[in-house]
Amino acid sequence: QVQLVESGGGLVQAGDSLRLSCEDSGPTFSDHTMAWFRQAPGKGREFVGGISWGGGHTYYADSVKGRFTVSRDNAKNTVYLQMNSLKPEDTAVYYCAAKKSPVVLIGSYDYWGQGTRVTVSS
Repeated sequence: QVQLVESGGGLVQAGDSLRLSCEDSGPTFSDHTMAWFRQAPGKGREFVGGISWGGGHTYYADSVKGRFTVSRDNAKNTVYLQMNSLKPEDTAVYYCAAKKSPVVLIGSYDYWGQGTRVTVSS
């Protein structure tokens, strides 16, 4: 049973940093491709960044490239999203997602967390 629980959201100022965590309670975390998505108020859900099973490959949306970093610790069943140089347009609910397919950017994700809210003030 895969259960994803995000943490680390909050209210910060523009230019600040924040690190989100997502813990997977299931037994097969290391077999899952992991990703972060976000949904801003009044907008659809968008891909933010993703990471392969072993962590050797990462992918990012152009809007966050160079500012955000996705990493994972398979020993802790946890994936992270380090967000630097935050902007007001990064304000959104951030979701952690997992899937069994090794393809990060194509196809749907099978499991989702409940989301954690990030608000960036100007």
